[in-house]
Amino acid sequence: MLKEPISITALSSISALGETQGEVWQAYSSKDEHFLSEANIGEQKVWVSQLLESVKLKIEDLRQSDTKYKLLDDSVLFAIYAARKAMAHAGWAEGSQFGINIGSSRGATSLFEKYHKAFLDEGKSSTLSSPTTTLGNISSWVAHDLKSKGPEISHSITCSTALHAVLNAVAWIQSGMTDKFLVGGSEAPLTPFTIAQMQALKVYSKMSSRAQSREIFPCLAMDLNKHQNTMVLGEAAGLACLEKGEKANALAVIEGIGYATEPLEHSVSISTDAQCFQDSMKMALGNLDPSEVDAVVMHAPGTIKGDQTEFNAIQKLFCNKLPFLTTNKWKVGHTFGASGLLSLEMAVLMLNHQRPIPIPFVPNEVFPKTIEKVMVNAVGFGGNAVSILLSKR
Repeated sequence: MLKEPISITALSSISALGETQGEVWQAYSSKDEHFLSEANIGEQKVWVSQLLESVKLKIEDLRQSDTKYKLLDDSVLFAIYAARKAMAHAGWAEGSQFGINIGSSRGATSLFEKYHKAFLDEGKSSTLSSPTTTLGNISSWVAHDLKSKGPEISHSITCSTALHAVLNAVAWIQSGMTDKFLVGGSEAPLTPFTIAQMQALKVYSKMSSRAQSREIFPCLAMDLNKHQNTMVLGEAAGLACLEKGEKANALAVIEGIGYATEPLEHSVSISTDAQCFQDSMKMALGNLDPSEVDAVVMHAPGTIKGDQTEFNAIQKLFCNKLPFLTTNKWKVGHTFGASGLLSLEMAVLMLNHQRPIPIPFVPNEVFPKTIEKVMVNAVGFGGNAVSILLSKR
């Protein structure tokens, strides 16, 4: 448990679900509707989760607004755009004192692939190929855009990147070195090489667009009876403003944090009972009885083993009284480094609207009468798990 609560005073995201909290909640509330589509990525058609066209146009306007921004990767522009909105919602002044920690699993994928192809074709590299493809790009450009005066941190801890940013911010705030932090993740992974990497791991969805019945869902995240892996990649950015103490304008309060890493048996897998998740959830709970958790927003990437092992860990911890279980990846895809923050946003929306968001192909779930506490999970390659416990303010 934390020394004192930390408030989430603003949330901002851009994804296939929309760009405002109202749009996102409406998308979550649309029963049985997912926001995945088939698109041509390179020379193949695959399932993906793309930003709305209206948001893409605004990102392009941002790109054209400054000659320096024309040279940035989408992952950086997504973060800048979302950061401006988060700042405005929290009421933070431009140029004020706050820290920034925004990470990405893959970083500047589009630019990196472009520059590498040019190098292979021409035998030399562009002048800006290095500075515009570093992972530090995201936080540094957001700091430049917002004129912030606090620390800037960028990192990649694969799919748990955004929630690790929350951990970092909590540590800084509890240390007394700062009172505010802008945290999250940004990802623009819809490139031929990135898709090919997931296909090489045999985790990418092969669902037919002509599939019938329950298989109209390209991503079957949390369907424990599926017979094939169904991960679908998505582009998104998700950011949160964190502030010390319990604020009057808090959307929710961070009550506990947990993290763990387990020894690897394979470079891309975790143990059968996801020991890392068991440990991270226990740590986030602290002295709280597990029965007090009303819901868990699972990482659940839509793979057979990934979904099952996390479910096994939850069963181990919660025993015979499972909380309401949900995930958003069947609806919005897996957005890698941004995914943890989108899950956090989903949890906050459920807390504020007092309504659970079910998964249409997961039967027999018991809905909680009230939602007071929600656990949010994320894990990445390397078995690095993070759990965040949220409560109503």
